[in-house]
Amino acid sequence: MTAIGAQAQRLLANRRPQKSFFETLIRSLIILCVAIAVVLSSISVCDGRWLFARGQLFGLWHFCTLSNGSVLKCVTDLSLAKVEGLSVGVIPIRSMVSFAVVVAIFGLELLMVSQVCEDANARRKWSMGSVLILCSFLLSATGVLSFSILMKDHLTFMGFTLTYWCEFIAAFLFFLNGISGLHINSLTHPRNRVGKI
Repeated sequence: MTAIGAQAQRLLANRRPQKSFFETLIRSLIILCVAIAVVLSSISVCDGRWLFARGQLFGLWHFCTLSNGSVLKCVTDLSLAKVEGLSVGVIPIRSMVSFAVVVAIFGLELLMVSQVCEDANARRKWSMGSVLILCSFLLSATGVLSFSILMKDHLTFMGFTLTYWCEFIAAFLFFLNGISGLHINSLTHPRNRVGKI
């Protein structure tokens, strides 16, 4: 066998198998859903008004009261809300949900790069992106749950605002897409095949 033939055979052996249409479609849908979750979570964190109860609007950044003329008066001093532990407890909640968005953006970037750059590390990038999305789920879900526990005396189902539900849905999407990303990676590239290479 000639040197050129040996090199060609080596290149063919190292070439990645072509992805099926359904695998590409599912990976694209995962990326799209993660992007939607990042947008929802960003809107929720930036607005931060999560609970309306007894004519008061409680949030991550502001406390607002509704006066007689339906004018919303907002202050950043959360101690005026007279909810025990709100001014201190909301600080880690803010940090968790804000950090969840940042981690999710890095995870989304790794997912996209793994699909655009078809190199030897594409599977590893996809796995790392999926793990970061799961970390975003943990941070986001902990923030949502902590806020609910902190405001337990004021909770009503109808009192949660649209931005609270945005964060709740974003956390759910982070979980689904993180798990799905890891699962599709293990289905399309079983570990025993990797060990043989």
